[in-house]
Amino acid sequence: MNTETILIIDDEKHIIELIEYNLKSSGYNTLHALNGKEGLSKAKTEKPSLILLDLMLPIMDGIEVCKEIRMDDDIKDIPIIMLTAKSEEVDKIIGLELGADDYITKPFSVRELLARIKAVLRRINKDEEENKTFKFSDVVIDYDKHEVTKNDLIVDLTLKEFELIDMLVKNRGKVLKREEILDEIWGYGYVGETRTVDVHIRHLRKKLENNDKYPEYIETVRGIGYRFSDTTDE
Repeated sequence: MNTETILIIDDEKHIIELIEYNLKSSGYNTLHALNGKEGLSKAKTEKPSLILLDLMLPIMDGIEVCKEIRMDDDIKDIPIIMLTAKSEEVDKIIGLELGADDYITKPFSVRELLARIKAVLRRINKDEEENKTFKFSDVVIDYDKHEVTKNDLIVDLTLKEFELIDMLVKNRGKVLKREEILDEIWGYGYVGETRTVDVHIRHLRKKLENNDKYPEYIETVRGIGYRFSDTTDE
């Protein structure tokens, strides 16, 4: 059985009841809040394993809640899956820009939601099998600590960003298609949503490259995807 606690922040009671019923049936503990302010408060006091965050909320919307969570050192690493009834790509991209780990558009199937939750939690709880590091330029990836440093200072990477740089360096020299990256990192088909990869690549470049406008390591292969330079120090 699962021991993780999931916080649901949504103003639709029937949605909360549906999600809670299925989460509890799958062995998860649940908490819920009906507005953004209450949800943020519970996130701070309860520190759940994962947050399901609706975009359209009263008092404080989901974008603002996500922003506040990512700015709080005590809870900034809690994974967030955004729930939204809006289909516009801009809303999804804004959520990803602020550090949401995933999103799902209403109406969604319970089976898909559970699969997304399981995938995110599995990646977080996965133990590293061996102690090793990878270095390029002044950047060091420490797999045992699940930590990245630049100039000996810890770089604040989201879960998806860490997994993305990990995938790139482990396939260094190889061109990775956007679709291939989506399938590997997100764990399911992301048809038509390849811009998700572009957003995370841009964040990685800003955090890891010496000049993100002229990246030396995370290269764009026009019309295909990305490649990590294979001229790095092992």
